[in-house]
Amino acid sequence: MEKILKKLLKVPWLIMVLVIVISAVFFYFMKQNSRMETDLDKYMPQEHPAFVYSNQAEDWFNINDGIIVALENKNGVFNSTTLDTLKQLTKKLQKMDEIEKNDVTSLYTADNIIGTEDGMDVKAFFKRVPKSEEKLKQLQENVVNNEMVYGKLVSKDNTVTVVIAEIKDDVFTQEFYNHILSTVAEFQTDDISVHVAGRPIVEGTMALLGPADMKRMVPIVLLIITLVLFFMLRSLKSTVFTMLVVFFSTLWVFGLMAVVGVPIYAVSTMIPVMLIAIGVADGIHMYSHLQLFLRNNPDATKKVAVDDMLKEMWKPIVMTSITTAVGFISLLTSQVYPIKYFGIFTAFGVLMAMVFSLIIIPAGIMIFGLPKVKKLSKNENHKEADMAFGFAARVIKRKSLSIIVTVIVIAGALVGMQKIWINSSFLEKFEKDSDIVLTDKFINDHFGGTTTLNLILDADSTKDAFKDPDVLKLVDKMQIQVENDLDIVGNSFSLTDYINRMNKVMNADKEEFNVIPDTRNMIAQYILLYEMSGDPENLTKVVDYDYEKLNVTFQLKSDNSKAINSTIAILDTYKEDFAKLGISMKYAGSGYKGLVFTDLILEGQIMSLFLSLLIVIGLLSLMFKNFKIGLIGSIPIVITAFISFGTMGFLNIPLNTTTALLSSIAIGIGIDYAVHFIEQYRSNAIKTGDKLLTAQKTMAHSGRAIIFNAIVVIAGFLVLIFSVFPPNRELGALVSLNMFTSLVGTLTIMLVMLYSGNLYFKEKQ
Repeated sequence: MEKILKKLLKVPWLIMVLVIVISAVFFYFMKQNSRMETDLDKYMPQEHPAFVYSNQAEDWFNINDGIIVALENKNGVFNSTTLDTLKQLTKKLQKMDEIEKNDVTSLYTADNIIGTEDGMDVKAFFKRVPKSEEKLKQLQENVVNNEMVYGKLVSKDNTVTVVIAEIKDDVFTQEFYNHILSTVAEFQTDDISVHVAGRPIVEGTMALLGPADMKRMVPIVLLIITLVLFFMLRSLKSTVFTMLVVFFSTLWVFGLMAVVGVPIYAVSTMIPVMLIAIGVADGIHMYSHLQLFLRNNPDATKKVAVDDMLKEMWKPIVMTSITTAVGFISLLTSQVYPIKYFGIFTAFGVLMAMVFSLIIIPAGIMIFGLPKVKKLSKNENHKEADMAFGFAARVIKRKSLSIIVTVIVIAGALVGMQKIWINSSFLEKFEKDSDIVLTDKFINDHFGGTTTLNLILDADSTKDAFKDPDVLKLVDKMQIQVENDLDIVGNSFSLTDYINRMNKVMNADKEEFNVIPDTRNMIAQYILLYEMSGDPENLTKVVDYDYEKLNVTFQLKSDNSKAINSTIAILDTYKEDFAKLGISMKYAGSGYKGLVFTDLILEGQIMSLFLSLLIVIGLLSLMFKNFKIGLIGSIPIVITAFISFGTMGFLNIPLNTTTALLSSIAIGIGIDYAVHFIEQYRSNAIKTGDKLLTAQKTMAHSGRAIIFNAIVVIAGFLVLIFSVFPPNRELGALVSLNMFTSLVGTLTIMLVMLYSGNLYFKEKQ
């Protein structure tokens, strides 16, 4: 490897030109093919059994995510102006290519089931907008008396009404998102406020804010890292070439993503920050070694200095890059696409940063000369060395203290880890005071909820099973209990709502008849009457053609895992009762997919953590040809993992698609410190043969570079606190904490274990 690098450095200009040309090609592909993935279903593995079944159920009952447009008039919605606005908005949405006309629901399109002298009739609440006070009052009375509509399409304070437009599969684009927002904005007046929510709007907002967030943060992190680097390295040339390394590696990552057709997910927007913060580590260690070499050899030529730098540093640079890449590659165990791709391409970026560090930095020195190194006086040299030597001596002298503190910290972290929870909420990725969150809260406050959970009841090919009164009464009982027991559940809807309504209107609108009839024959007659009087297509949303499968929709006021789990916990208590009737229960819809998503995050997190830890221990053992070294080198990152998860538990920070990256980042980056420290410790042990002196010299050399590295990485990740997404900010703070604990762990407990293990001094003794 060293020989290859030295041969390449004979043509430094050619190296620079080749890197620039290939980077230009990647930049072209990036500009042409990069796209943001906005469909949250595409975040999930479609071959997973839960998703396969959910997709089938969505086809059976035409379940699609809907855009919810709320019209608010604080003086009330039952006036000609507001009702006309509702009608015009409904018609406009029906004309959009991305929306099926029959899948737009509002008071204008809803059916009103009423009793007549001849039996039952189904008709619209209004076709022409009522003008007179008498007709407006009659309409209001009709709505208030219809429990299928009141509180679902019109709020119970009569100030808000909604239009729900379900969009077709795979048609949602950023252009459509912008078109929807501009369209509904046209209906805003002084008296009528318009609010837009729903999962597609969440997707569109995320797609809009993600790239904007990346564009805002990248310049900030570049500026901060550049300033910190310049302060550390005290050389403009060293700073520029170190930053070129991360610039090219980031460009190549996004270029490769564009070439192979992998989209940019929300979490992918953090890759530049990651690579900028991580990629500078190699340069810091190389330039730190070069500075120390030039201080001791001020007359060395640039060739001699570069040769020494490559000779001493290529091995730890390669080792640390491989171990860092392994930390990210372990994310392949996750079935969640954003996490999986984040791992692959960040690992690629880390390896490219390694390559660029080993060719661009030496080539830059050969072309532009050695960086200026401040010559320290003997006193300054001794002072710097004395600090490092003294610190190492104190750590070793008080080694029992390091062990005791470590045990106490791990014990505390274990307590915090018990409180960790997983959150699949996409809405909680936004600020609590952001428009999208406030709009969602507004609609949740006035209606059943913007998140849906679909319960699919299957009678296993028993025809007309869901005309059985015992079955429907059990469904009705379940719906009532869930709505009463859980504040988070606003409404539910199924075939029982139709049957209850028809039974009531056929019995003079008496409330005591708002129940399921006792006979199968009566239920069958009601259904036949509805099919004759109304639109039978409406029933396809709640029951299949043969009445073998039933869809019960629950509206939730939150999309987080706790809300969905609490709902499912009550529903599952009915499994045994339904099983006695020959009916099975399964779940579907975007709410349930989100819950499965959380399980996949946890499963991937655990597998990634253990796999990366095992591989890193194996690699360290192989690199240093000693299994004990592998175990000792893993100590700082194991402690770091405990501390980070314990902190998450104590601070109520959930695991999600962003924070699930934590363990791999902690292992991938934190192991760098251990590798550099152990490699230098081994080298000094061979040279000195003295345990204490080895520890002190290692602290003076690698300890110095590790501190520089940690400061830069911490500064880089702290930039994430400027992100518009709270999970990104949490990740930035946690990774910064990880880097600090890895640094402290490497320079204390790991040093103690190396010293106490007596690994490189057995033969001497």
